[in-house]
Amino acid sequence: MVHAKGARIRVRGLQPAQVLAGLAGIAFLVVGIIGFSRTGFGNFAGHHETGFWRFSANPLMSLVRVVTGVVGLLLAFGSGRARTFGWLLFIGYGLLFVWGLMIDGLIATNPFATAGNPMDLGPADTWLHLGVAALGLLIAVLPARRTILVPEDETVAEPTVAEQRTEVIDRTDGVTEEPRRRSFLRRDHKGRGVPAS
Repeated sequence: MVHAKGARIRVRGLQPAQVLAGLAGIAFLVVGIIGFSRTGFGNFAGHHETGFWRFSANPLMSLVRVVTGVVGLLLAFGSGRARTFGWLLFIGYGLLFVWGLMIDGLIATNPFATAGNPMDLGPADTWLHLGVAALGLLIAVLPARRTILVPEDETVAEPTVAEQRTEVIDRTDGVTEEPRRRSFLRRDHKGRGVPAS
């Protein structure tokens, strides 16, 4: 077993939160640009008949989507930043979901009734915002893949004891001496002019 002094756990590589934040950023940017191409810039906070399938679109909501996409792409370059983007999505689009429920009259009356509906939110948009808030929460809480970094110069291995075998050497050349122990790890250099260690 190897013990390392100064070993650190680091986040390495592209994280799942970064991938999701980048993909969400691209999707928001594309949808926002398509929204601008369909509605133009006139009647900025008003109602437009053109939209995407069941989702409404006006230039203000398209601007919100473009800004969300740009922020998502910028924050996708770091693991912690991607999680921050996830929390921003969760809070921002969660508030839009609640506001949409109030505009539709599902939970209460709209406390901002004097402001009207500047983002032209409809029932489909409200439930879409719930899905985006859930995606943001997923991005925010996805676990990071971590790696243990061990500095090579500080690695200390546990001392290991090598198994040693000894053998008895019996010389029959007429000289009587005590049997010597010989290790297979060390050679006896007595007869070769090298002093034994």
